[in-house]
Amino acid sequence: MNKLLNAFEDRSEKLLSIYFSAGYPELDDTGKIMMALQAGGADMIEVGIPFSDPVADGPTIQNSNKIALDNGITLKKILAQVAEVQKKIRIPVILMGYLNPIYQYGMEKFCLYCQKAGVSGLIIPDLPVQEYKNEYESLFQKHHLANIFLITPQTSEARIREIDRLSNSFIYMVSSASTTGARKGLSTDQIDYFKRVGGMNLKSPLMIGFGISDHQSFTLATKYADGAIIGSAFINVLKNSDNLEENIVAYVRSVKGN
Repeated sequence: MNKLLNAFEDRSEKLLSIYFSAGYPELDDTGKIMMALQAGGADMIEVGIPFSDPVADGPTIQNSNKIALDNGITLKKILAQVAEVQKKIRIPVILMGYLNPIYQYGMEKFCLYCQKAGVSGLIIPDLPVQEYKNEYESLFQKHHLANIFLITPQTSEARIREIDRLSNSFIYMVSSASTTGARKGLSTDQIDYFKRVGGMNLKSPLMIGFGISDHQSFTLATKYADGAIIGSAFINVLKNSDNLEENIVAYVRSVKGN
């Protein structure tokens, strides 16, 4: 978690977090992709835990999840892959996934092995706020894991403030109620939502995700937040890559304008 906290304290520019599905495009590409993201200048890495029914994800990430699962990826394998490169990774690593595979693995065991693998935080979209607060907050704290909550344009102010009180890293500000990769660009309504949340004077940094794909959308989103998150657009980079490491480095640099 310290890497995650330091990322916001030490930053000299807006932060870029990149999501990809572990085990995609090939089973053993996870560590290679993480290293290339760091080399390109990404500020955080979100390693997705593939799941057969990813309800918040659009077709691009759903397809990468299916391919990764067909490749033989498992939660145990993901933790081993992340652990294998942890000493070489200086930037925060976040695992993002749904509750079902984590429950099957065992929440306490999962948190322990996340800590051993050098994971800084977790994004579990379908973990209810009250369930986290009542059952898992102390477990996450014990293993030095930040729990990163999502908010949407429909999230009430009262709930946003409760999430802010419970947060010990950033809040993931989902730009719309649609699935990931469903649209490109940012609308006037979305910008009004960013301004509304930004005007609440929350203690937690804000990262905007969904709809970010290139330097233009990254620059626009980060006018209203501390950073932005790219998922589907990066999966397409991996899908169309003829040289994984070179293409990843070039893409990350293009997004940041370097």
